[in-house]
Amino acid sequence: MSEELMTIRQMCDAFEVTPRTLRFYEARELIFPHRRGQHRLYDRRDRARLTLILRGKRFGFSLEQIRQLLELYQPGGANGSQIAATIAVARERLADMERQYAELNEAIADLRHQLSDAEQRLAAASPEQPTG
Repeated sequence: MSEELMTIRQMCDAFEVTPRTLRFYEARELIFPHRRGQHRLYDRRDRARLTLILRGKRFGFSLEQIRQLLELYQPGGANGSQIAATIAVARERLADMERQYAELNEAIADLRHQLSDAEQRLAAASPEQPTG
């Protein structure tokens, strides 16, 4: 399968994406399927690029960042500039994610505190139910 061409349906099944997603990435010049008439055919390079696109999206990279990183790839080369650029973008994204994580933890703690206070006030304000 490494050199085999895949149809759009096979790509969708293999990567759990929609045809619309693949066409969108093609329009954004992130993947470059071969054309046979009206049919799109995807090779090993397209599959590798799609893997990287989906991974980048999962990490929150913008499509423009992903496109720029993919453009740095040199077949057969050491790709040091691509790797260095990827590290820089990834470190920046990681710092953003860690900041968001800290803010979210703070918001969760605050919400828990507010809920506890509200529950205590509700319990204090509720008339006691007669027992028995």
